Amino acid sequence: MDFIYHSNQIAYFDAEGKLLAEVTFPEIEPDVVDINHTFVDQSLRGQGIAGRLIEAAAKEIRSRNKKAVLSCPYAQNWLEKHPEYSDIIK
Repeated sequence: MDFIYHSNQIAYFDAEGKLLAEVTFPEIEPDVVDINHTFVDQSLRGQGIAGRLIEAAAKEIRSRNKKAVLSCPYAQNWLEKHPEYSDIIK
């Protein structure tokens, strides 16, 4: 599965261009983003895609030398279980 990276979104689309999964992290202040939304279409649930999206977002945020606040409950839960990404949390 190949994710598409945008400045504040990592997403997966089907062949027809329909959004099937995404994580969004808009910038809320200089060098700080808010991981505010994670979505996985019902057809893809249970395959670990949401976790892969959050991990991709964490790596992307780290590579940009930014910090993140977590208003998405799924992101909060996932990052609590993955302390190796605690450096990105503001």
